[in-house]
Amino acid sequence: MEAKIGKFFESVGTFFSGGDNIPWCDRDVIAGCEREVAEAQNGTSNELVKECIMRLSWALVHSRHEEDVQRGIAMLEASITSSEANPLELRERLYLLAVGYYRSGDYSRSRELVEQCLMIAPDWRQALTLKKAIEDRITRDGVIGIGIAATAVGLIAGGIAAAVSRKK
Repeated sequence: MEAKIGKFFESVGTFFSGGDNIPWCDRDVIAGCEREVAEAQNGTSNELVKECIMRLSWALVHSRHEEDVQRGIAMLEASITSSEANPLELRERLYLLAVGYYRSGDYSRSRELVEQCLMIAPDWRQALTLKKAIEDRITRDGVIGIGIAATAVGLIAGGIAAAVSRKK
């Protein structure tokens, strides 16, 4: 019985905290990736520069700081529109872009991008996990919104009832 109660409270806590399995990235990792990109741009192969930029993009969209996430989104948007990448590279970029939009709260755009990833690789676990996290977040936000609306209606009805009872 205690195990069931503990599991219930854990699920409620996860529901309200928005727990997901997407990793976070610290600013020192981002700084290291930025140094790596700068070093790679000093005369090395174009392929190495692209790899370093992808690592930086990954770090940026997994950051806890909104400005980093937005920077990562901008980099990925530019790389998608300006490149003729193979399907696997496109899949990676679309996924990272979906993570960025998820982190920034644009769940509908994130879901669109995950769907594009899944068109390229239908059984890709990371994309499927992100899709579930997006759908859970949309559902949770909807439930919370309904709860807020119901509370507001209840308060208004209570206020009207109180006003009517005072007049009598």
